[in-house]
Amino acid sequence: MAEDGESPAAAAARLTGHPATSERRLSGALAEVTLNGGQLVMVKRADDPGAARAEAAGLYWLADAGTVRIPAVHGHDERWLVTDRVPTGRPSAEAALRFGHDLAALHATGAPQFGAPPPGGSEDAYIGLAPMRNVPGTDWPRWYAEHRVLPYLRRAVDDGTIRQPEATVIERVCERLPELAGPAEPPARLHGDLWNGNVLWGADGHAWLIDPAAHGGHRETDLAMLHLFGCPHLDRVLGGYQEAAPLADGWPDRIGLHQLFPLLVHAVLFGRGYAEQALAAARSALAK
Repeated sequence: MAEDGESPAAAAARLTGHPATSERRLSGALAEVTLNGGQLVMVKRADDPGAARAEAAGLYWLADAGTVRIPAVHGHDERWLVTDRVPTGRPSAEAALRFGHDLAALHATGAPQFGAPPPGGSEDAYIGLAPMRNVPGTDWPRWYAEHRVLPYLRRAVDDGTIRQPEATVIERVCERLPELAGPAEPPARLHGDLWNGNVLWGADGHAWLIDPAAHGGHRETDLAMLHLFGCPHLDRVLGGYQEAAPLADGWPDRIGLHQLFPLLVHAVLFGRGYAEQALAAARSALAK
């Protein structure tokens, strides 16, 4: 096990079995380390016990699909994760179209149930810095309300970020989810935290996905996350996705519904601005 105060280079050497020759800190939690022989790896430290192991399980599960490019995992424990460094380039329309095809193929590989964790993953996982429980269920509207929306709504109310009278609009969305959710879909294999910062545009002309909160879910949730924070050439990503696996009628009207989860997570982590966006999304969903 890692000891307190261990450096990224020391952690990389311990977990990969290869000596480290240098390290470059990118943030308090992330470093680029050069291993003996010149290989560059990314070394990430998680403050919450189990977060690195949960992320590694997600990376393995997404990579096993053989669709979207995923950095290889070279080692991990409860605190540290070592992966390939992805040489990055510029986003292009061609890469975006390919990413749409690949994302549709990833989703199509499926999951045992909604909320199913990756094999070897724990029910107690994370989305970014927020805890996230992977509790399996068979009915998406009920599961989404109970395990993705309401836990973060309660936390936001307890913290005073959302006032109790305001919370009723989101609670009404949860009550009406069976009619708002659109046609039933099988569980998809989700990245789970698919904002633009977790999409790396590789120098090889492919999109690479990092930092997953992987679980079984509704495929529209990943696409709603891409809409929420923007994505280069998003129209081409969606075009490629629709070519490979057309979305159910009315899916644009459900984007806000699927954004409730990440918006409430951000409200819990970052405050009132995201709470107001969540409330606006809920009002919009009810107006459809």
